[in-house]
Amino acid sequence: MKQLEIMSNFLHHITQCILFASFFLIIMALLKILEFPDPKLRQRASEVTVFDNTLKTTCEDMLETMYNAKGIGLAAIQVNIIKRIVVIDLSEEKNNPLIFVNPEIIKISVDTKQHGEGCLSVPGIYENVTRPDSFIGKYHDLDGLEHKLEADGLLSVCLQHEIDHLNGRVFVDHLSRLKQEKIVRKLQKEKRRSLAEA
Repeated sequence: MKQLEIMSNFLHHITQCILFASFFLIIMALLKILEFPDPKLRQRASEVTVFDNTLKTTCEDMLETMYNAKGIGLAAIQVNIIKRIVVIDLSEEKNNPLIFVNPEIIKISVDTKQHGEGCLSVPGIYENVTRPDSFIGKYHDLDGLEHKLEADGLLSVCLQHEIDHLNGRVFVDHLSRLKQEKIVRKLQKEKRRSLAEA
């Protein structure tokens, strides 16, 4: 009788775990990341005006997509959501998600710095890009409250990169025309090879 009770409790625990896992999978969705030179990446995102549970779900899905792709930043445009939303996590443990709604750069520094950049929408490509070293900006949180921001270092680079996306720009736009054409050819070649191996 005692064994039956233990077994029953065990099965109940397993069932709860399965139900929780299923619920987690349902509420967290992986989104398709657009790849350069997809013209959808050239869309300009519109301002978020409604701060509700749909916005929170969108941000959760974007974070899950970013983590799954091993990225440190993702703009809504990259997953074909035409809203001014950016998610970032620069932590080694990937446990410090940052969400910026309607991010805006107000003032950039005079000093510039070159950084190596990559992009989830331009897979396998890494190039040096020169940007302002720091900036002052503002953004809204998920509750619609406005915050000021002073960004430098990697956060500055990452946010400038993602805000570019919201304005219909990709980091390769900062490169020479020759390099851009070379990147397009390389990506097309990789795509053809992937299709051939599928």
